[in-house]
This record gives sequence, C-alpha cells and structure tokens, in this order.
Amino acid sequence: METFFILLFGTAAVLFAVLVIMVRQPMRAALALVAHMVSLACIYATLNVHVVAIFQILIYVSAVMVFMVYTIMLLDDRDASFQQRFSRWVYPALIVAVLIPVSLWLLPNDSSALVAPAGGPERFTFAAFAFDFMKTYWFHFELATVLLLIGVLSAWTAVKEGLDG
Repeated sequence: METFFILLFGTAAVLFAVLVIMVRQPMRAALALVAHMVSLACIYATLNVHVVAIFQILIYVSAVMVFMVYTIMLLDDRDASFQQRFSRWVYPALIVAVLIPVSLWLLPNDSSALVAPAGGPERFTFAAFAFDFMKTYWFHFELATVLLLIGVLSAWTAVKEGLDG
C-alpha cells in the first residue's frame, strides 16, 4: 500500500511540476507549484518522515507561496505576454517529464545500497530531532521568523506607498 501512495503522489508531483513550466499565467503556475509542494509533503508523510512533511507545508506552502502570490498580484495582468495559454517551454517540459520516469525505470534495481550498515547511525526519531532543535537551532528559527515578519511589513508598506503615491 505504501508503494501505491508513493507512486500516486510522485506522479502527481511530476505532473504539477510540468504544469508549473507549461502554463503561461503566473497565478496558475503558482497554484500548480503549491500542489507540487503538497504532493511532496504527502510523499514525506508516506515515508514516515512526518516532521519534514509538516515543515514542507508550514514553510514552503504557507510562507514562501504567500510571498509569491503577493508578488504575482502586483503584476500587470494586461500584459500581452500572459495572453498565450502555454509558454514556449511546453515541448521541452513534456520531453523531460517523459524522460525522468523512463530513466528512473531503467536504473538497476539494487536495493542493497539503500540498507544502512549494522553499526551505522540510529534511525530518525522525533524526540532526538526535537532535543537537537531546541538545544542548537531555536535561535535561528526565531530569527528567521522575525525576518519573515519584517519582510511582510516591508512588502505591505511598499504596496501601501505605491497605492497612496
């Protein structure tokens, strides 16, 4: 069952990544990128790496895409270059979308390299991650939060100044 979900979400991730390149309208490309990132988070969750899946949603989908959508909203939608349905990269994107799964399918199926040696590092646990994060990286995380807040306030001020002036 796990393999089925990985194939399902992997196929969805590839299709949405191709859509990001193919569509011409910036907002549709941004929505396809959001769907791609959610598909990646689903793959992480299927692989039982729930912390990475949560960070994928919280950081990339929530924070980064909000900034991209705000930037897209500032674009002039009357620009003639957005009138075409697809970009000129449609055919190269389709070729890459076909070549990647084919090349992965043709790779040798040697799973012995994926098994960790007996004396290797311990498996990832949430408790170990939380302890290491709170011991070492909490200040960096809080600093990034403050910097993101400053970026939001700066963008809001710039937009407000542009509307008033």
